[in-house]
Amino acid sequence: MIIDFDELTGTQAYHLMTQTVIPRPVAWILTENESGNYNLAPFSFFTAVCSTPPILMFSVGKKPTGEIKDTRRNIERTKGFVLHIASLEQASDMTESSRTLDYGVSEVDHSKLALNRDWQKPLPRLDQCQVAMYCELHKVDEIGDNKQGVIYGEVKHMFVSDSIATHTDRLRIDVAKLNPIARLGGSEYAGLGSVITIPRPE
Repeated sequence: MIIDFDELTGTQAYHLMTQTVIPRPVAWILTENESGNYNLAPFSFFTAVCSTPPILMFSVGKKPTGEIKDTRRNIERTKGFVLHIASLEQASDMTESSRTLDYGVSEVDHSKLALNRDWQKPLPRLDQCQVAMYCELHKVDEIGDNKQGVIYGEVKHMFVSDSIATHTDRLRIDVAKLNPIARLGGSEYAGLGSVITIPRPE
């Protein structure tokens, strides 16, 4: 089967891409609404792109109405956000936070999720996530016919739960204990399954 993407609609292309570019990590993003409460939403067009400085990127589409999504709106206003790596056990809460709510209605409050402010940053983190990164906005690019927002954030502080970290020659994360959720196509998600180790060539 050979598929010509020039013959596909945007929706058809999206479904093919999200079912084949797999698995994808999920950025569970917390931002501050204008009212002072918190927006929370997951994004799976997400990856790390640079280490000096440490830059992450994620891509934000628009609402069905064509409006800018709340996450992007908040980040462009406040210049900061918290990116969480959700575990598989948090799949239901993470998916629920993608529900479309009116602007200013907090997904954190709606889902009764607990917040933690122990790192004294401008934004709290989700208490139940084992990895959280406080990021400052680096830049926003627009791409595509619908002007999808590609948001670059510089990692300023990271929380890692002591329960998943060990110190040897460097800080190492136990991926089995983190058990990060992986996004597939449609309504499908996955865990890590088996983990293999293959040393890199000299």
